[in-house]
Amino acid sequence: MSRVLYVDLFSGASGDMLLGALLDLGLPIDQLRAGLANMDLPGYQIEVEPQVRHGISGTRAHVRDLARACPARYLADVRQMIGRSTLSPQVQSLSMAVFERLARVEARIHGLALEEVHFHELSAVDSIVDIVGFAVGLGLLGVEKVFASAVPLGSGTIETEHGLLPVPAPATLALLVEVGAPTCAHPARTEIVTPTAAALLAELATFAYPAMRVQAIGYGFGQKEFPWANAVRVWLGDVEAPAGKPCDQVVLLECNLDNATGETLGYALERLFAAGALDVWFTPVQMKKNRAGTLLSALVRPDQVESVAQVFLRETPTLGLRLSPPLERIVAERRLREVETPWGKVQVKEKWLAGERISISPEYEDCARIARAQGIPLQQVFEVVREAAS
Repeated sequence: MSRVLYVDLFSGASGDMLLGALLDLGLPIDQLRAGLANMDLPGYQIEVEPQVRHGISGTRAHVRDLARACPARYLADVRQMIGRSTLSPQVQSLSMAVFERLARVEARIHGLALEEVHFHELSAVDSIVDIVGFAVGLGLLGVEKVFASAVPLGSGTIETEHGLLPVPAPATLALLVEVGAPTCAHPARTEIVTPTAAALLAELATFAYPAMRVQAIGYGFGQKEFPWANAVRVWLGDVEAPAGKPCDQVVLLECNLDNATGETLGYALERLFAAGALDVWFTPVQMKKNRAGTLLSALVRPDQVESVAQVFLRETPTLGLRLSPPLERIVAERRLREVETPWGKVQVKEKWLAGERISISPEYEDCARIARAQGIPLQQVFEVVREAAS
C-alpha cells in the first residue's frame, strides 16, 4: 500500500492554488509554517482563507511579502538558501529539482547560461514559499507519488517583464513539452497554468490516472474569478500493490563527476555498498566545457539515504548530489537455499512469482571459488549447480 496524490487540473493551477489544495486536504498550517521556518527566508506571512465559490468549498492560500521587496535571485542564490537550511534532505532535493528544471527552461528560452538566469517572478518570496511549501506538504501528508491529469491550456496574451507574451507562457509550455505532458483545450482567455505550477508538476508528477482508494479531497482556489470555480482539486488516497507482486520504495541518489579517478570511483562503489546501497552503477556522460564525466548512481532504501549520501560527499569530489522522490519498486519474491553438489554446498537464489518458481541463480562467489579450486570453467560449475537445485 502506498500513499499517492492525484492533481485534477480542471481549471489549471498556480503555485498558491496547489498549496491551498494541500491545506484544504488536511495539511495543518502550523506544521507547514514550522517546516518552512527551517529555511532562512524572513519577511513573509501565509494567509489561509476558507472560501465557497460556485457552490464548492475550498481554501485560498496567499503568501504576503511583508518586506515588499523582490531581490534579484539566480540559481546559485536559491541553491545556497535551500542548501543552508535545515529542511530535510528529501525536501531540499525536491525543491532544488523544481528550481533547476525551471532554470534550464528559462536558459534555453532566453539564450543564457544556466547560472545567468534571473528567476524574475521566482525571485519573489511567494513563489519560493509555494515551491518549497508544496514539497514540505507532500512529506507531512505522507505522499509517496504524485499523479496529474491532462493540463488545460488557456489562450490569449499575458503581460510580463518581457512585454506581451502568448498564453500559455513560453516557460510553461516548454516545461510541459520537456516531459511530454498531455494537454487539453480550455475556454479561458487568460493564463490558467503558471510556470511555478508547471515546474512542480513537470518535476514531481506522472501524468496518468491511478487506480486508487480515495481517502480525502481538497480544493485550492486561485485569485482570478471565472464563470466556473477557479480551483485545482487534489485527491489523496492509497494504491494497493498488485497481487503477487510486493512493492517497496527506493530513492535514487546521483551526482556528476568530471574529476574522479578510476581508483576513487572503485573505492566509492565499495563504500556505497557497505553503507547499504542496493545497487550502484556508473554511466559515461558529457559535461560542461566538453568534459567527459561519470554519472554515479545508487539505489537505496529511504531509511538509509543519509548514510549513503554521506559516502557520496566523503568519498568523491562532488559538492552535492541529487535525490529523487521515493520510487515505487515491484519486486518478485526471492528465496535463498543451499544445494548439495560434488564439491560441497552451494547457495542459490530462487525467483518466485505468484507461488511459482521462475528461475534459479547460483551464487557467483561460491561458484567462482569452486572453479578456481578445481581448475574448471565457471559455466560448468553453474550448470551443475542449476541441475542440482532443480
